[in-house]
Amino acid sequence: VVTAGDPSALTGSPPIDPVILPGLNGVLHIKSLVLIPPSHNGSLANGDKGRRRSRLALYKRPKANGVKPDVIHNVSTPLVSKALSNKSQHSISYTLSRSHSVIVEYTHDINTDMFQIGRSTESMIDFVVTDTAGSSSGHGGGATGEGGGGGQSAQSTISRYACRIMCERSAPYTARIYAAGFDSSKNIFLGERAAKWRTSDGLMDGLTTNGVLVMHPAGEFVSEPAPGVWREISVCGNVFALRETRSAQQRGKLVENESNTLQDGSLIDLCGATLLWRTPAGLRHIPTLKQLESLRQELNAARPQCPVGFNTLAFPSLAQREIVDKKQPWVYVNCGHVHGYHNWGYRKEKGPTSPGECPMCRRVGPYVPLWLGCEGGLYLDAGPPTHAFCPCGHVCSEKTVVGWSQIPLPHGTHAFHAACPFCGTWLTGEQGHVKLIFQGPVD
Repeated sequence: VVTAGDPSALTGSPPIDPVILPGLNGVLHIKSLVLIPPSHNGSLANGDKGRRRSRLALYKRPKANGVKPDVIHNVSTPLVSKALSNKSQHSISYTLSRSHSVIVEYTHDINTDMFQIGRSTESMIDFVVTDTAGSSSGHGGGATGEGGGGGQSAQSTISRYACRIMCERSAPYTARIYAAGFDSSKNIFLGERAAKWRTSDGLMDGLTTNGVLVMHPAGEFVSEPAPGVWREISVCGNVFALRETRSAQQRGKLVENESNTLQDGSLIDLCGATLLWRTPAGLRHIPTLKQLESLRQELNAARPQCPVGFNTLAFPSLAQREIVDKKQPWVYVNCGHVHGYHNWGYRKEKGPTSPGECPMCRRVGPYVPLWLGCEGGLYLDAGPPTHAFCPCGHVCSEKTVVGWSQIPLPHGTHAFHAACPFCGTWLTGEQGHVKLIFQGPVD
């Protein structure tokens, strides 16, 4: 996960892989965002192109582009457009009524870099994200979109200018998230119907239509993975309890002892796409693509066999993520027994992933092909791939499946479900994962 689509386009620097930089101790300004799910297990459905990718690394910019609040103006609403005519000035406009608006001007901050995320493909957006359709079953759906297919939903719930992240340019390189991003005119508009208010110190704050939700891990993401509590982040970076519904005008209660500072394992939900924040320290614990390939080869070198057909099984190459190979291992997800493909034991009219009976233990459950999880940034460690998510069959380490099965990911505008991070399929069963039981070679 480890590189931006084109880091040189952001920084003028060549691409760097944070995973292979031991000893730097985080002194480089490198952070990483991973789209959950990347829709096709490590990349977007149509491939990673330009700023529309399944992952993005944030690098220290050659020149700071951060901004900070400066001057506040109270103006007549009809005069807002005239007041915002300065295209070089960043500002946030709060419309309080048809006759009264508040404009907060922002000034250049030489100590921070700003990165913007949203659905817009305009040049000020560094990371372009689009909805991926939600899935309660099957292979390859998204985590948080509406609908039931595998593509982009008909009407996106992601804002064109969803959020912005401000990274400090000096140690400890703290990154903070804020709802809403600046448009091509360097403005943010909160209309009359948007949730907004005056703060106790006389300043303004507000929420975006569908909100920006953040969940920080309760402990260390890689050592003691445990879910925290989903919160909403305001335009000014304050933390609030969730609204009654995603787009309600009444804000939740202010959570004063929590902050908008991102940490390794923080989840960011944009109501249609969920992002995972990784830091250099966290990335050192995950497998690189080369290590994932080595793990695949080790699995195949053990020559696992189908306990019924006695044919040797083999995980396909990492590049072959959607085409089922004839040697590919399949699993009964309710028991974990691994077999080769066979066409008995299930209802033919519903296909092989419908419930079937395991020939080894007679337990009935879905029978699906196994896929090695290809997005290293979603792993919690580089342990052996011994477990699979249920019912999709994505394979990774035990620590990774246990960690993700505890995390409720937002779905649509009000629901939360634990889901496979590689494809977004809702997890099923008591644990949401299963230990794989391989049959070794008889010779």
